[in-house]
Amino acid sequence: MKKIFAFAVLMLSLQIGFSQQSIQKKIQTQLIMAENGSVVNLDEGTFTFTNSLSMEDKKNIIIRGKGMNKTILSFKGQTEGAEGLRVSNGENITIENMTLQDSKGDLIKTMNVKGITFTNVKVEWTGTPSEKNGGYGLYPVQCQDVMIDNCVAIGASDAGIYVGQSKNIEVKNSKAYHNVAGIEIENSVYASVHDCEAYENTGGVLVFDLPDLVQKKGGFCKVYNNYIHDNNFLNFAPKGNIVASVSDGTGILLLAASNIEIFQNRIINNKTIGTGIISYYMTERPVTDTAYYPYPTAINIHDNEYQREHIRPTSKGRMGLMFRLKLKFGKDVPHIIYDGIIDPKTLDAQGNMLADKKICLKNNKNQSFVNLDASHGFKGISRDISKHDCTLEPIKLVGNEK
Repeated sequence: MKKIFAFAVLMLSLQIGFSQQSIQKKIQTQLIMAENGSVVNLDEGTFTFTNSLSMEDKKNIIIRGKGMNKTILSFKGQTEGAEGLRVSNGENITIENMTLQDSKGDLIKTMNVKGITFTNVKVEWTGTPSEKNGGYGLYPVQCQDVMIDNCVAIGASDAGIYVGQSKNIEVKNSKAYHNVAGIEIENSVYASVHDCEAYENTGGVLVFDLPDLVQKKGGFCKVYNNYIHDNNFLNFAPKGNIVASVSDGTGILLLAASNIEIFQNRIINNKTIGTGIISYYMTERPVTDTAYYPYPTAINIHDNEYQREHIRPTSKGRMGLMFRLKLKFGKDVPHIIYDGIIDPKTLDAQGNMLADKKICLKNNKNQSFVNLDASHGFKGISRDISKHDCTLEPIKLVGNEK
């Protein structure tokens, strides 16, 4: 009897294995054979894959599941490839109504796509967040006209929702939690992040400009009407990643970013930094890219609400080290932290920042501020906000923002 039972279990396992291989082959064939202007429909159910799925050189394609948490593509047993789904060199591609889980690398990567839309998509690594998780959940890079709407990202060891080296971007109505970075805009222009919730990440929303990338400079980004709270999750990024230096307890972090407007956000209970404005020099990494601009300029932060519990900030990461060794704010950490490293070319003859390059802070509820004077070894740390009591012209976007 035991032998018969074991044989039956073996046969059932083989049938399931053959069935999953058949489904994997079917879906990949659909993606390869899809004609421009068609819809690739995915059934309801949980389907496991050992290989990456891919589609390239397609136009006006919809990849459609039956709904978030209804169509689930799992890459937990992946043995070949890195991404879950990769779409490249396309135009007007929509991915909607599905969940992708547990790829070795990025869950959905789109590259060189003009017109990419993610709607009602969840990307997640199940289980305890780990540095072994893939880097990015949603990962459009070198794309144009990017729309991310009503999506959820969980467990990324870099950024849950990430848009890099792209143009004309809108991220809205989405949630990111238990990632190192919840939402990140990097080296991208004309971006808006609004009506999102970023919580229980290491850092809630990041806007970064980094060196040594194809698209050299981002900017003209708006972050508004978001709920950015309780981003106190321990950093689990692999060592060496730029986000590995982000301190747990970070709400919004601007790194070498210019022409940024942050307004009407609720920035609540991020224990270390409500909003940080820092130059690339604070990372203490060398800059060899001669086309790179390492300073934050033209930052307009207004009409936000800040709150935090009266507790000590983290002692981990670059900022945590400074809090412990140099800054010593105790539990009285200002909500807005500016490193004070200034490009001399942005100063007038009197040593004041040019009007269109200023860091402006206005009408923020519970506003508190510190200039770290990092360029002078933190010798002139100041809470005087008067030089930043100014306004800038609102950021004007082009592209797909309504």
